[in-house]
Amino acid sequence: MIEWALIFLIIAIIAAFFGFGGIAGLAADIAKVIFIVFLVLFILSIIRRYIK
Repeated sequence: MIEWALIFLIIAIIAAFFGFGGIAGLAADIAKVIFIVFLVLFILSIIRRYIK
């Protein structure tokens, strides 16, 4: 899942470089959401591993 966040981050950077503001903003927002989901799942997996 972190790979998807990085892909959308790269798309946002490239789109911002070429001046596509709406596309860059949307890709950056998607990257942020996917990254937050990744962090939550990662923390939950660590907690689950040590509770058992």
